[in-house]
Amino acid sequence: MKTPRSLFVFFLIAPTILLISPSFNATKAETNRERAATPSEAGGIHEIIPDKYKSRYEEWKSEFLSTDIGKAQWEMYAHHPRLMLTITVGKTGKDGYGAGTGKYKWNDAGELVAATIVLGTNLDEGYPSSVYYPVMNALEPFETRQLIGGSVLAATKIAHEFGHVMKISSTPQDLYHLQVQMVPVYNKIFLSNGYNVNDPRLVEIAKQIGGNPVEIWEDREYWGEANAMLFLKDRVEKEKFHCRLFAKIKRAVEEYAKDYEARFAEIAKEQGAIYTCGWR
Repeated sequence: MKTPRSLFVFFLIAPTILLISPSFNATKAETNRERAATPSEAGGIHEIIPDKYKSRYEEWKSEFLSTDIGKAQWEMYAHHPRLMLTITVGKTGKDGYGAGTGKYKWNDAGELVAATIVLGTNLDEGYPSSVYYPVMNALEPFETRQLIGGSVLAATKIAHEFGHVMKISSTPQDLYHLQVQMVPVYNKIFLSNGYNVNDPRLVEIAKQIGGNPVEIWEDREYWGEANAMLFLKDRVEKEKFHCRLFAKIKRAVEEYAKDYEARFAEIAKEQGAIYTCGWR
């Protein structure tokens, strides 16, 4: 359980994050539409890209597909028999640097049948904080030194969003909807009780939904970052700076995501980074 200070700091540095996050931004009407999804919907990837963004989108997509992991994940969803993954480009965030995944729908069997990834119009710019995005943030000094281009950053953000889809695919429908319903309730109590996470009402809500809102959000974001790390391992393994990049990721994980260190270490081990870069 997060300490009161951790939750308070989170609300200070990201006051709108739980309101704008696609995972928690569903209205009652949207939730009802999600529940109404039927198994007959066609699976596969549906790309809806405005003409003015097609050129940059194709560049980002090509970068993502330049890796074996990117191609494998793309093919998995392109030929998925049930899940329709829509990818589009639109203004996401103040400067269009971000991306988001949402509009989830399940069929009557509780299987995810639809999700939408929205890529920001300037996806190849902007580095998020290392506190919650240790992988994407680690790229900044390497682009500054012109060792990588903005398309690598954009492709890493795409990998992060694919990680969200995979995470939600394994999340029970009822639990997801309960989180959508109860997170605003939790936040309202938390902001009115002096930031006391030990309030019995909050303890009970956290028990029902699998953690407090910050823990749930962190878990999803770090799953996205774990997938981004898989992509980068594939993308830069032949570059001279790849160990420096992984060392930067490792330091950020140890400092800001200690509870999730094992997740990243396991990926590093599976991908060989533990041997080539000394990840322990």
